[in-house]
Amino acid sequence: MENSVLDLIGNTPLVKLTRFDTGLCDLYLKLEDRNPGGSIKDRIALSMITHAEKTGLIGSGSVLVEATAGNTGLGLTLVASVKGYRLVLVIPDKMSREKIIHLRAMGAEVIVTRSDVNKGHPEYYQDMAERIASETPGSYYINQFGNPANPLAHETTTGPELFRQLRGNIDTVVCGIGSSGTMTGLTHYFQAVKPDVEIVIADPAGSVIKDYVTRGSYGDAGSWSVEGIGEDFIPPIADFSMVKTAYTVSDQESFSAARDLLRKEGILAGSSSGTLLAAALRYCREQTIKKNVVSFVCDTGNKYLTKMYDDSWLLENNFQVS
Repeated sequence: MENSVLDLIGNTPLVKLTRFDTGLCDLYLKLEDRNPGGSIKDRIALSMITHAEKTGLIGSGSVLVEATAGNTGLGLTLVASVKGYRLVLVIPDKMSREKIIHLRAMGAEVIVTRSDVNKGHPEYYQDMAERIASETPGSYYINQFGNPANPLAHETTTGPELFRQLRGNIDTVVCGIGSSGTMTGLTHYFQAVKPDVEIVIADPAGSVIKDYVTRGSYGDAGSWSVEGIGEDFIPPIADFSMVKTAYTVSDQESFSAARDLLRKEGILAGSSSGTLLAAALRYCREQTIKKNVVSFVCDTGNKYLTKMYDDSWLLENNFQVS
C-alpha cells in the first residue's frame, strides 16, 4: 500500500505494438497515461516541487506559478494539492476544455491567454506567468523550460525504467519537445549507460525544432493544433547531443495515428502521442536492420474527446475523418 497518490508516479508499463507495420523493428510504447495525473508530466511536477522544497525556494505559504500547455499544470496541481500549495497556471487558449476543467476542479487558479502570439509578447503564456510571479508576494515561478529538476526526473526515473524493462536492449527513443525535459533527461541517462542509443525527434508542422535539428537555425514559427509539443524557441535546458534525426508531422497525420492506435491496439492516447507514433512508424519503416524502438503515450486521450476524437470537431476544423 502506498502512503500517497504521489507514490504512484512512475514505473509505468511498456507495451509492444503488434498491429502496425513497423518494418524490421519492434516498436514499444511506454504508457505514461497511467500516471495518477494522466501524463508523463507528473514526473517533472514532483521533481520540480520537491527540488524547490529541498533547496529552500518554497515553503509553507508559498504561491507556485507556471506556464503550461495543460499536462505540466495537471501534474503540478496534483503535487501542490497533496502538499498544500496554492497554484496559479497560465494556459494558451488552444488547449482542450477537458484539461482546463480538470485543472479548475483540482483547485488550480487558471488564467487563459492567447495562443496566437510568440515569446516576447506580454500575453505570451510564459511571459505572462513570469510577470504574475514577479508581482505576487511569496511566489515562485517554476519555469519548466529552464528548471534543471525537469530533465532530472527523466534521467533518474524514466531512463532507468526503460533500460530495465528492455533489459538494456534499446536502440532508439522517439520523443517530442515541449520543455525538452524528456529528451534532455534521457540524453543524460543514456550517455552514461548506453551512449549508442539514438534519439529521434517528432515535431509538429509549424514548430521550429526540426529546422534547428537539421539546419542549426530556425525562422518564425507557424501554428499547429497538437497540444504539448512543438515550440517557437529552443528551451534553455535542451540537450540535442544524442539526436539522430527529426521528423515533421502534420496535425492530420498526428490525429489519424492516435485514432488508429485506439482502433488497432486499444490505447486511448493524446494528440502528441499521435505525433510520436507517426514519426516512430516512419523511422521504423526506414531501417534496414532490426532495432528496438521506444516511444511514449504522453497522456490519455480522455483529454481530447471533444477534439480529435470528435468527428464533428475534425470536420469543422478542416481535418479528414479516418
